[in-house]
Amino acid sequence: MKPVKFDYLRAASLAEAHETLAAEGGDASIIAGGQTLVPLLSMRMARPKVLVDIMHVAELSGIVIKDNAIRVGASERQAALLAWPELKKRQPLLALALPWVGHAQTRARGTVCGSAALADPSAEIPLALVALNGEIELSSGKGKRHVAADDFFTGLMSTTREDDELIEAVRFPCAKPGEGHAFREFARRHGDFAIVACAAVATAQGTRLAIGGVADRPAKQDFGTLAGSALDGALQDFAVELEAREDLNATAEQRRGLVRKLGRITIEEARACRA
Repeated sequence: MKPVKFDYLRAASLAEAHETLAAEGGDASIIAGGQTLVPLLSMRMARPKVLVDIMHVAELSGIVIKDNAIRVGASERQAALLAWPELKKRQPLLALALPWVGHAQTRARGTVCGSAALADPSAEIPLALVALNGEIELSSGKGKRHVAADDFFTGLMSTTREDDELIEAVRFPCAKPGEGHAFREFARRHGDFAIVACAAVATAQGTRLAIGGVADRPAKQDFGTLAGSALDGALQDFAVELEAREDLNATAEQRRGLVRKLGRITIEEARACRA
């Protein structure tokens, strides 16, 4: 199948991209890496009138530390972030999660912000943003705004981005001294979207666990310093509260079972990393 006809704009500046989005609204789509959008175009599940290519906009490149967070511009590839020399020191959870994002070939083209924009509930980058209390930088011709990851992802491939906005960057807080991090994922094959993925951040005060692949968006909960049967009970309650999806890969109950088992392993690993 071929895509429907569309106009193509290779934006030379952020202002040009903003002007096109303001004029076309929901009839325009942003393309950067295109690893998801191109297949959607081919299957005619996406039907934009205008495709705005932002990969050559200088303002949207770069991986920098700003305000004690890793700021990743909209044109940065997933492979570039994974290869960034500061990654493991600055944010170990990202270093653990990124190798699970697709395959080397897709990471070489796919962008970090593109994954956030797609908002697939099984994707690792949105999960990491939620687990780390990250945020999304949105911009339009009217200005900029920052949205917490918890508020940005609203449902299955649904976000709070307005039609005239684009994701300018995402921000992952840097690891703090004394934190422990762990990431675990269960999928049919490495590189497939997760059936269940778990990301944990442990501190002296407690442990935060985020879950992807179960509900229609990433979910998280603070488990404090619970251990033993108390932790098992809390994980059981958390699993039950999740509106688990059913599909060809797993039933809702199988996903809840993985939350309980994989969640406990991930929490324990994050706590062990603090020692």
